[in-house]
Amino acid sequence: MVWRRDLLVYRRGRVAALLSMMQPLLFLFILGVGLSGLMPGTGHGAYQLFVFSGALVTAALGPAAAVGASLLWDLRVGFLREMLAGPVRRESLLLGKCLGGATIATIQGTLLLAAGPLIGVPADPVLIAMLAAQLALASLAMTAIGVLVATYVRNPPAYGTALSVLVAPLTFLSGAMFPLSGLPAWLEVPALANPLTYAVDALRRTVASRLPDASPHLFRPLLLGSWHPPIVAEWTLLALLAVVPLAWAARRFSRTD
Repeated sequence: MVWRRDLLVYRRGRVAALLSMMQPLLFLFILGVGLSGLMPGTGHGAYQLFVFSGALVTAALGPAAAVGASLLWDLRVGFLREMLAGPVRRESLLLGKCLGGATIATIQGTLLLAAGPLIGVPADPVLIAMLAAQLALASLAMTAIGVLVATYVRNPPAYGTALSVLVAPLTFLSGAMFPLSGLPAWLEVPALANPLTYAVDALRRTVASRLPDASPHLFRPLLLGSWHPPIVAEWTLLALLAVVPLAWAARRFSRTD
């Protein structure tokens, strides 16, 4: 029921949902076009294909991260306390909240897939299904991490501030806008510790596998030392980043007064 409630709120807020798509669209069609001429060794439109995976993650990041704020506001206005008074486990309420946020984030990211053919992404049903599945997994991981942060930062305005501070470096260090191979050595560790890095890389490599002439300079796989982790390994890591923070947040939430 918590999951259904969040989806009903999302469906009724169509204008807000459409406005939230403006940032990834600007990211793709303005930033992508503007910076394409600055990237050496890339053909026309290659950089837009490169940032497409980053735009997908950006489209899902906002709704996923907002779940923590929604949870705190529900607690503050008393709605969550009313649900906690019912004969239901607290962990179930948290799981419903996370699944609702992950579903909305996946929908937002999937909507952006419609713009893929405009920049040269093949309109392949198998590719679209694979990207949507990866978005769902990444969205659940981002939602679980956001909710875990909310169990520590209990004030909604403070949570919003913490979120705004975290989102920018996570986005910049994910490889969404430029290849991570161009980073200095002192930034490699935080980039590899960034969960978004593996979501962006998995999506990008999935897209590149369907491109006949993907630029090797831009679409170079993620490198861990001398090892290129397979996409399956990145999926497994994203699954762990969803399950572990969710279990951690559920344990803290079950002890919340």
